[in-house]
Amino acid sequence: MAEGNTSTAIDVAPVGFAPDEIDPTLSTRAARLKWVVVVDRGLPPGRAVNAAICAAAATQSSVTGLLGDDVADAEGTVHPGLPWAGCSVLAADSGALRAIRAKAASYADTFVADMPALAQETLVYADYRATLSRTAAADLAYCAVSIVGPRNRINKIVGKLPLLA
Repeated sequence: MAEGNTSTAIDVAPVGFAPDEIDPTLSTRAARLKWVVVVDRGLPPGRAVNAAICAAAATQSSVTGLLGDDVADAEGTVHPGLPWAGCSVLAADSGALRAIRAKAASYADTFVADMPALAQETLVYADYRATLSRTAAADLAYCAVSIVGPRNRINKIVGKLPLLA
């Protein structure tokens, strides 16, 4: 199985929904792809939410068709589209999170966005980039991992992890 879906956008096979697959009338469980964000359960609440949001933002910008159309309420105020196929936010310990990320990244048709712990240790993005570029993959700890891929595979990768509480 090919690894490399987390390197650069140039050598990543696109993962996403084709326009004809998007059907907001279906249950989220009927979608071909499943989206999960797995967060380190040992993080304090604020850091856990930050990690989940950052990983989700990277996912949404890289995986086509995740968001439904904008919706206007009865007064005409427009509300931006939300994930029509759903997104579960799950919890795992740091060791399981590392294993989940590695397993998901081993499939070419599965998208992985991660938030290394060192991202929460810097206030300047350029510093984060510089530190990450000097850090071996084996030395990275993760706050969160966002994964999109074939439903059955994602279910097997995340097993029966609990929802983040």
